[in-house]
Amino acid sequence: MLISGSCHCGNITFKLDWEPDPQEIPARACTCTFCTKHGGVWTSCPTGLLTVSIRTPSSVSRYSFGTRTAEFHVCSACGVVPVVTSEIGGNLYAVVSVNSFENVAPALLRRASATFATENEETRLARRARSWIPRVVFTERDA
Repeated sequence: MLISGSCHCGNITFKLDWEPDPQEIPARACTCTFCTKHGGVWTSCPTGLLTVSIRTPSSVSRYSFGTRTAEFHVCSACGVVPVVTSEIGGNLYAVVSVNSFENVAPALLRRASATFATENEETRLARRARSWIPRVVFTERDA
């Protein structure tokens, strides 16, 4: 299944090649303060391929907090965060916001709360390496 998504203004777009086609898509509503304030609900496919395209790189901010092991890619023009990345062992992993999906039936999403506050850094990175999207490509595109 090829899932398309973007920020509100289209500066940050993505295509997630979800293999094999999902029966349902886990949608984790993170309870950290940043995600709570931004309505962050994330998903990942550990066998998928994510291609992120950015029209105007200067209009993308990267925000990290806490352990500083993840970067939230915030569109400076519209304020939406469609992608979060984490570099682990020289590989870039990612999750995407289900709220930025463009072509997915809401009934396919299985929403649940997710709390990671008790994880230490080692456990957190191991979980991400196991469950986040392991193949991530960033490209710039013409306006």
